[in-house]
Amino acid sequence: MTISFRPTVTLATVAFALSGCAGTVHPGVAAPDGSYDVVISGGKIVDGTGNPWFYGDVGLKGDRIAIVAPAGTLANARAGRRVDAKGLVVAPGFIDIQGQSNEQLLTGDGRVISKVTQGVTTEILGEGHTPAPVNDKFLATLDASDSSGIRIAKQFMGDHGFGAWLDAMEKHGNSINVGSFLGAETIRVYANGQARGAPTAAELDTMRRVTRDAMKDGAFGVASALIYPPGTYAGTHELGEIAKAMAPYHGVYISHIRSEGDSLLEALDEALAIGREGGVPVEIYHLKAAGRHAWGKAAEMVSKIDSARAAGQDVGATMYPYTASGNGLASCVPPWAAENGKLLENLKNPSTRAKIIAEAMDSTPHRPVYCQESGPGPIMVVGLLTTPSLAKYEGWRLDKIADDMHKSWGEAMADVVLISGGRAGKLTFSMTDENVAMQLKRPWVVIGTDAEGFDPADAKGLTHPRAYGSYPRLLGKYVREEHVLTLEDAIRKFTSGVAERLSIQERGMLRAGMYADVVVFDPNTIIDKATYEKPHQLSVGMREVFVNGVEVLKDGVHTGAKPGRALRGPGTRMK
Repeated sequence: MTISFRPTVTLATVAFALSGCAGTVHPGVAAPDGSYDVVISGGKIVDGTGNPWFYGDVGLKGDRIAIVAPAGTLANARAGRRVDAKGLVVAPGFIDIQGQSNEQLLTGDGRVISKVTQGVTTEILGEGHTPAPVNDKFLATLDASDSSGIRIAKQFMGDHGFGAWLDAMEKHGNSINVGSFLGAETIRVYANGQARGAPTAAELDTMRRVTRDAMKDGAFGVASALIYPPGTYAGTHELGEIAKAMAPYHGVYISHIRSEGDSLLEALDEALAIGREGGVPVEIYHLKAAGRHAWGKAAEMVSKIDSARAAGQDVGATMYPYTASGNGLASCVPPWAAENGKLLENLKNPSTRAKIIAEAMDSTPHRPVYCQESGPGPIMVVGLLTTPSLAKYEGWRLDKIADDMHKSWGEAMADVVLISGGRAGKLTFSMTDENVAMQLKRPWVVIGTDAEGFDPADAKGLTHPRAYGSYPRLLGKYVREEHVLTLEDAIRKFTSGVAERLSIQERGMLRAGMYADVVVFDPNTIIDKATYEKPHQLSVGMREVFVNGVEVLKDGVHTGAKPGRALRGPGTRMK
């Protein structure tokens, strides 16, 4: 089935009139009969705004879009490279609002192939944790045997370590642009380590100062992850005070809320309260109703956000187009067990271990533990290949592992977390197709992968397929096949929708003068290939990807180019 387009000439005219870019040329670059580094001709232009597509040409000069004009305008222009886009879609590069490629973009090879082949040109990091800023309390949380990690962390010491981290990623050389929120967990660790409890007045002052400095250095806001220790130890008032410190710098408070299951609505209320207290916009990470008992709450969750918006509160959400989530198996453990970094020590203590297991398996509603809301059956355990004694369980469901061990699922979970050194992960099949489709339609939803980038040639073990397929899945399944979204609205959700939300300047739309982050794809073939059982498979259909005017994907193959830059938030632009 092909995408349903509206191929009338008048729509092209209307689109150009609405955009104000018909035949416009960026000052200081070539006119339509001049020369360009790249000319992309005859494609269906989806400009990122949600406006109807039109046939057009795009000229790139240096790191900028020089011109966006009706098809044929650049037929006689000189070009260093021509891309024939007939039958293809030309769109702004995709901005992943929830990237997890911290390691790849700081110390890895920086190509993030699984992201580039989806059309991602920018990743925004920071969910809960960032590797900067660093102080002695932060260093104390690191593995003492990891001398390389400690050496790297020391580069980002001090209140302005966040800016140094952004600089280091740009200097490292990456195929995509990168920016970040400031992790709320990092703020807390900087002030009082991994202890539970409310911060002292002095510690709260430190949190405010660190937040202000990071916002000045380029953070797009503050990101919390309230199911993972020590981030889960943060209280509502504490987060509200951090939001107040962020507010003058026009940041966003974005949150992996405290519950996505039985206490979903209460957790959403908390996020909204933090936004109101701080006077800042709110974004909810990977909006979902997780677990059978919560599925019926999805409509109420969406209605609550609609009502908040109707009342004047600026709130939105991110999503990925899958019915399974993915995180660490240790998230099944009660948060108190990880206080001061003593999770593994507590799992070794027989009496403490017994208490952990009992609480993990307690199915009483509204408890702050995730796994019992779904039970062990929907949980696929991953990340075990580096632990020889557990490797055979890679990809097994938790209940089957428990059966094989002749233990309860809580005991099996505790064993796997302990033996793996806390590195075991899980995929939890906890959502419904109907809820995913319903949520995607909301105009305030944007798309993020919640995944790191991979090179499939050397990737081992299972991971969530969203790392390879989120955007092609949106365009193939939810646009072309199921018509849940129009092509234009889908593109808006991962281009201008994100750029405008985060005040990212000069990206997210196809406009003369904006940075040349551009993708070209086949709307009739684009689709994800990654599965839960075989995740390391590149998506198909993405033909060309340009980042800052440099081609990083050519004819579907990564070029090896690394033109990415560090992007900084609105606080850096304040006087």
